[in-house]
Amino acid sequence: MFDDLLVRAPVTGDFDRWLPLWDGYNEFYGRSGDTALPLDITVETWARFHDPRQPVHALVAEAGGELIGLAHFLFHRSTTAIADSCYLQDLFTSAPARGRGVAGKLLAAVAAEARSAGSARVYWQTHETNGTARSLYDKLAERSGFIVYRMAV
Repeated sequence: MFDDLLVRAPVTGDFDRWLPLWDGYNEFYGRSGDTALPLDITVETWARFHDPRQPVHALVAEAGGELIGLAHFLFHRSTTAIADSCYLQDLFTSAPARGRGVAGKLLAAVAAEARSAGSARVYWQTHETNGTARSLYDKLAERSGFIVYRMAV
C-alpha cells in the first residue's frame, strides 16, 4: 500500500505523466510498434476526458508525486435497465505499483463515480490470459459468463 495514494480526475497538465501509463496499457494488449494506436486517437481520447459533453471519464492514481495508475470508464444506456451502465474500459497500474492495492482503489473509485451518476453496475472485460488481474477481479466482482465477440465494420 502507498501511504499517500490519491485517486483523482486528471487535469490537462497531467498528459505527459498519463501518457507512459497509457502507452504501457496499450503495449500490454499488443498495441505497440506497427500496431500502436495512432497519435490522433490518443490525443482525442485525452481531450474527451476533459470535455463535459462526453460520456468518457478518467481517473488517475498518484503517489509520491508520480502517476502510477489509470482507469477510463464511460456511461451508456441499456435495454435491460433504466439507469445507465458504467463500462470500465481501461485499468492499468505501473509495474512498481502492482500488488500494492492501486487497482483495487481505482476500481472502488470508479464504483463510487458510477453510484454518484446513478448507475446500478460497473462492468468490464479482461483478456483470459491476464491471470494477475483476474485474481483481483474474482475477489471484487462476479463473472458474467458472457463471451465477447467483435466484428469490424
